[in-house]
Amino acid sequence: MESKQFKLSYSAKGCPYDNACIESFHAILEKECVYLNTFIDYNHAKLALFQYIEGFYNRKRIHSSINF
Repeated sequence: MESKQFKLSYSAKGCPYDNACIESFHAILEKECVYLNTFIDYNHAKLALFQYIEGFYNRKRIHSSINF
């Protein structure tokens, strides 16, 4: 990672406020996709998550952060 000039960032253990945006995204993802489905294997879960994120979350879901 260092050779590609990536900067790693870690939040403190037990401090979700350090990365509130991704914590919020994970909560929404679990509530709207993960808990509503039964996945038969890893590939099924991977496809379902991809379809949710790219097909619904990024394109159709109302996002308050962009005043929409």
